[in-house]
Amino acid sequence: MKLTIKDIARLSGVGKSTVSRVLNNEPNVSEETKARVQAVVAEHNFKPSRSARAMRGIENRVFGIIVTRLDSPSENRALRGILRALQQDGSEHFIVESRFEPKLVKEHLQFFAQRQVDGIIVFGFSELKQDILLPYKHKLVAIAQNYAALSSVYYDDYGSIRLLMERLYQQGHRQIGYLGVELSDRTTGLLRHQAYLNFCAEKQLEPHFALGTLDYYSGYQQVEDVLTDTTSAVVCATDSIAIGVNKYLLERQRSDIQVCGVGNNKLLKFLFPQTLSIEFGFYRAGERAFEQLTELLTEPEKLEHFCINCHFPEND
Repeated sequence: MKLTIKDIARLSGVGKSTVSRVLNNEPNVSEETKARVQAVVAEHNFKPSRSARAMRGIENRVFGIIVTRLDSPSENRALRGILRALQQDGSEHFIVESRFEPKLVKEHLQFFAQRQVDGIIVFGFSELKQDILLPYKHKLVAIAQNYAALSSVYYDDYGSIRLLMERLYQQGHRQIGYLGVELSDRTTGLLRHQAYLNFCAEKQLEPHFALGTLDYYSGYQQVEDVLTDTTSAVVCATDSIAIGVNKYLLERQRSDIQVCGVGNNKLLKFLFPQTLSIEFGFYRAGERAFEQLTELLTEPEKLEHFCINCHFPEND
């Protein structure tokens, strides 16, 4: 016999509204109560029905989206692309944060499974291993990480720094510093740093670099470590780092150094319009992820790996 929410409430010793809040991952439920309800749900393999949606006369598809941080400018631009596509599709959605914690991703995926979502989009990160996502491979697309066994949409991390270095070299710069991210981050960290080092080796340029974190403060605090008496340009792995570098130079009234970043961030261009920045295609990545997901739902064995092209904005 198929259980109802009323049955789950009775077996858990709580009210139906409490069960509903647990199933919807809402706050204001104690951890003890949540654990009790989830244990009953797991024991009976309970799957919430879609009757509420059916009663409206519409069987909308529902998608789950896992971002790393809701305050990430780059992910928000990709998210806008996803939400636009969802709106055009007439679909519903859940949005949750992983905060770069694989454990949270697992919990969110289990929540999506309970809610019987039709498809899932996950913003990947270096610590999030493929094995966690594999059970959902037939209805999941990853963004920002290229997972071999999963449908993925990823950015041209190596190419973005290569483009900046080539532009600077063409402009006559020969003393170019680099501010990056720790190499444990494979994309923003390792790949972008390797592009810088390889270009320096090819052109016989002396590398000067420092590796930190993704934020403004890292750029502000570490730029001094890469500056020499002859430095004419600094390439930053992200626009956030570039904002920090620009603030440092502004405070010292230095306008002799060309600062570069990746992301074409609107705040960076507003505050420091002289900065050279790469358009990474975040919005397009969101659109593309939804396109691949809808195709995957039709053909579950069709795994695609799509790299978003990066380029200079038209006005640069």
